[in-house]
This record gives sequence, C-alpha cells and structure tokens, in this order.
Amino acid sequence: MSIQKFALLGAISAILSVAQDVPWHKKHDKVAPDFAGWEGGRVIVQFHDSVDARALSTKSARRYSKVNAETRMAEARVDAAGLAELADQPEVAYITPDRELGATQSFKIGIHEVRALAKIDPNDDTYTGRGVGVAILDSGIDSSYLSFRNDTCTANRVVYSQNFVPGETTTGDPYGHGTHVAGILAGQGICLGKAAGANTSDFSGTATGVNIVNLRVLNRTGRGTDSAVIAAIDRAIALRSTYNIRVLSLSLGRPIRETFTQDPLCQAVERAWKAGIFVVVAAGNNGRDNSMRTSGYSTITSPGNDPYVLTVGATRQAWSTGFGVREDHTIASYSSKGPTLLDQVVKPDLVAAGNLVHAQLLPSAGLSQTYPDNVTSATINGFPIPNLFQLSGTSMATPAVAGVAALLIQKDSTLTPDQIKARLMKTAWKGLPPTASITDRSTKQSFAVQHDIFTIGAGMVDAGAALINAEKIPATSRALSPRVIRSNGQVRLSNTYPGITGVNVVWGSNVVWGSNVVWGSNVVWGENVVWGSNVVWGESNTFGSNVVWGSNIVWGESSPFSESLAVRGDN
Repeated sequence: MSIQKFALLGAISAILSVAQDVPWHKKHDKVAPDFAGWEGGRVIVQFHDSVDARALSTKSARRYSKVNAETRMAEARVDAAGLAELADQPEVAYITPDRELGATQSFKIGIHEVRALAKIDPNDDTYTGRGVGVAILDSGIDSSYLSFRNDTCTANRVVYSQNFVPGETTTGDPYGHGTHVAGILAGQGICLGKAAGANTSDFSGTATGVNIVNLRVLNRTGRGTDSAVIAAIDRAIALRSTYNIRVLSLSLGRPIRETFTQDPLCQAVERAWKAGIFVVVAAGNNGRDNSMRTSGYSTITSPGNDPYVLTVGATRQAWSTGFGVREDHTIASYSSKGPTLLDQVVKPDLVAAGNLVHAQLLPSAGLSQTYPDNVTSATINGFPIPNLFQLSGTSMATPAVAGVAALLIQKDSTLTPDQIKARLMKTAWKGLPPTASITDRSTKQSFAVQHDIFTIGAGMVDAGAALINAEKIPATSRALSPRVIRSNGQVRLSNTYPGITGVNVVWGSNVVWGSNVVWGSNVVWGENVVWGSNVVWGESNTFGSNVVWGSNIVWGESSPFSESLAVRGDN
C-alpha cells in the first residue's frame, strides 16, 4: 500500500477513543444532543402527528410563538425546566435549538468560467431555464442589478421577494452573498456587456432565463437560523404553483447534530422535494478540517446530509491549461467530504466549479467592504465590466448546478426531482484524476486529495450530457443517495433506509436502468479502489473499518468541526 494511502487510512481513524457525556441526550431521546448546559432560548418542536391542542395547553407550550399544524412543527422560547416539560409531552417527537447557520463561502481573488465548465454551449440559447421558477434562500438579492434582467435587458426576473430575518425588513442584500449566488445561477451577462458597450454574454450564469424567487434568510453578516430557513422553505412550497417554483437553491448549512430523520432542516427540504421541488444544497467548506482526525472526511453540513436532496461539492482549477478546461480540475481542498455523520449517507452527490468565481456585487455590500481585495472588474474587448466580486466555496458550486436543473426542467417539465437527480448523477463527468496534490498559493499549505466516492460523488456536473440524455428512472422511484454499511469488516453501498418505503435507485456498478449501466462496470477510482455494489477501499477494506460509524460518534457539547467561513479558496 502506498505511503499516501497509509496516511489517508491513518487520518480517517476518527474519534473512536474519545468518550464525552451528553447529558440531555441520555436523559431524553426527544431532545437534541446539543442542549447540554441549556439555560434557555428559542427551540423548534416537532410533533408526531398534527399539532394537538392538548400539547399547546401546557405551561411550556403557551410560550409558542409560531405553530404550523401542516408541517407538525412549532417554535417556542423555553428555559431548562420548560425544555424538560416539553420532552415529557407524548405529542412531542423531537426538540432542537433554533440553531445558527451561515453561508458556505470562502474568500479569494481570481476568475472562473462556471458556465463553460458545466458544458453549456454559449452559442445555443435553446435552453436557458425560461419559465422555470428558482427559489434562492440566502442573504437577499439586489434586484436592481442588470444581471437579473431578461434577454432583452428590459424586464426584471426577480418576480417575488420576502424577508425572513428577524429584526430586519429589507429583501435586498446588505451582505452580498445572495446576489453573488444569484448571479452564478441566473446572471444575464449580455446586459452587463450592453451597459459597457460590448456585445458579449461573458459573466452569464448557468440559467439566464429563469424567474428568481428571492427568500431572504441570512442577515447582514451572513448568519441565520433554522427557523428562518424552514419558514422560507415552506413559503416556497406554498408559492410553487404561483411562480412555477421547481428548483430550490441553498448555499448555506450548519453542523449535523442528529440523524436526518430528526433534523428539522432536513425534514423541511424533504417536504419541498416531495412537493415536486428539486433541492440543491451546498456540501460545506470543511474539507481541510482535521479536528476529528479524518482529513476532512465526514464534514458534510446539514441539510446537505439528507439523502433526498442533491448535495454539491466544489472543484478548483490547476491553471495549467487555461479557463474552462475541466481536465485541469481537482476537488477544492476545502470542499466537505462524506460520508455524513450518524447516517453514513454517501455525499456529496456531485461537484461543480466553485473556486475563484466572478459575479456582480456592488462596492457597498458588506462582503465588498470587509474584503476589498476581492472587489475587481474585467475588460472584454476593451470594454470594462465593473462591480465584480470573487468568491470561492461550495456556495458558488451549488447555484451552478441549480441552474443546470432548471435547463432540464425547461426541456422536459414532467421530470420529477428524483428523475433530475438521477439524470445529473448518471451524466456527470467522471474524468477527474484518481489523486491530486494542491498547494494554496497564499498560505503555501499543501493538501493531498483522493477523488473517491466521498469526495466527488458521481463526478462533475455536465449540462450538455444531461440535456442530451433522455432516460428516466420510473416516476415512482426514489434517487436517494446511497448509504454505506459495514459488515464483516467490509464496507458496501446500500439503497435502503429504515422507515423509507418505495423503490430506490441503486447507485451500483451492476444495476441497469434505461438502457445503460449507471456508473459503468469498469469505473475505477484511484489505483485499486472500485466502487459499485461491492465497494472495496484500498487493499483490505481498512478505510471503512477505521471510519467512525453511527453509534461510535460522540458529540460532546460542541460541533466536531467548524462552519467557519474563514477558509480561503485554492488558487
């Protein structure tokens, strides 16, 4: 076995030897593990069935501020005694803090051609996502930008805006992250070019014709809460028919605290998925985090850990062959890796260009003020394109994929979320090299990466291949991301989840749907790592044996990894 593999296997040996007490979790199986030391604050309560009036009559439940009988959730403010009282109520299924979450971006200077790398023909405007509604849950969108006008640069494509941030009223974007994300997804570059006197479509997003639904959930510093995101997701579901909302883009996340079956964020994105909305979520930017001694493995954030949604990691360019050349790409060192904590879901599902991305952002935005070195402009054929800003992260890769989904829906409006997910994963480009070495030009720090199933999923999004492909899995099938299970010292893929019924698509080398094999029978990752229905890691399955699985994961009082935005982009 190579030195590199020994190093990787040693790094993935996780935290088996550490044991910490989780008082609340041991006392109440209805209470999330991060309530240890709780003194009081906002919580989210999930009920077994509809919200029962008897549950609302208790001393603690009278403090509810919001109740949603349809989703079987409520918000409340309780102290430690009230928390215990709520946990004793038979109607209550699970209680979590109203946790803080944030945008999943990092900062670095550079430029990237996301559209070109997604293999969208710049000379073919047949598919632009025209007529498809895409809801962006972020820090708001400045709808005055030229990027968000239609193809004649006359009408605004931001068709609806609503604010969910407590204490703030604007639906605009004082932070800047949401506007940047929207530009990657839906920016109309031709309008920027015309304003500068140039006939160019450069700086276009992946779906230049979509209608944008702006649901602001992050505040002026890029932070938010579970309750705001859940409320916005439910609003998107309610507006689905009004604005033909078919895609939901979430470039945000927080650490995983419990199984996805209990996590209120995951339950919310599943509601959207089952309502016919394709949900795309950022994987997170914790791929450099070795606090669990896993070399960044098992650092996917919530709700990207949910097996229904499509979770996106970020790639970066090696800069040896020029822009728009995917053969020159590797995974970004900061892109979070699977499997997910607790449930061992194989994530991310695929990857997309997300490093050093240009999009429009005014100098007055909070990000521009905080990171002035990232403010830039460009010149095309002698014409200046002002007010651009550069960001890196899975936040940038996510809207690129959301835009590609909109193209598929424009072509075939009958596609279900599961059919879109299966199509994108099947057609993803699988030409990334087995391994790579990355050196950050700023810090000079080096990272060794392996392009395995937990790093790049099915591969790199390929819009051209997805649009050409016409195969569909049955409408009744579920394209749940597989999970990995350990049996007799071996790690294998599984397409079954306890409590989830229906026909699931097996992402294996011997399962045929349509006329072709999903992955192909000869897909090899690394020197001898074959993954299909019989997953083999290295030479003796030691990878899987040394990863922390399920009950061996210990949470303690804080997250095992950080959701910090301080990770800088690779260049």
